[in-house]
Amino acid sequence: MAESELEYYSTLSEAIDAAREIFLDNNPDIDEDEVSVQQFNVQKYVLQDGDIAWQAEFFADDEEPGECLPMLSGEAAQSVFDGDFDETEISQEWQEENTLHEWDEGEFQLEPPLDTEEGQAAADEWDER
Repeated sequence: MAESELEYYSTLSEAIDAAREIFLDNNPDIDEDEVSVQQFNVQKYVLQDGDIAWQAEFFADDEEPGECLPMLSGEAAQSVFDGDFDETEISQEWQEENTLHEWDEGEFQLEPPLDTEEGQAAADEWDER
C-alpha cells in the first residue's frame, strides 16, 4: 500500500472527497461500485492563523491504524464513503478535546505549548475565540 499523503482541507466535505479519491487510488483492483469501507477517520486542526482545517481517511479494514482518529465504522463509514452524510452532523459529533492546534509550522498538539513566547501568544489567540 502506498504511503498516504494527508493534506489539509478547509471543509469536511473536501476532506471526505479527497479521502475517497486516495482510497480508490490506493486500491486500484477494487471496482468503484463494489468498494467496502469499514473505517472512517477524521482529524480537525486549528491553524496558527485561526483557520480550521480537516483531514479524513477511509480504510477497508477497521484494524488499520491511520493518521486521524476513528469516527465511524461499518455501515456508517460506508454511507459516508457513498456520499450519504450530513457534514454538519459529523462536525457536531467531533469532540473538541481531540482537535489539534498548530503551535509551529506543520507541528500540532492538543494544546498550545505555554513554555514558549510563541506558544503563549498562540494560546492567548485561541482563548480569545
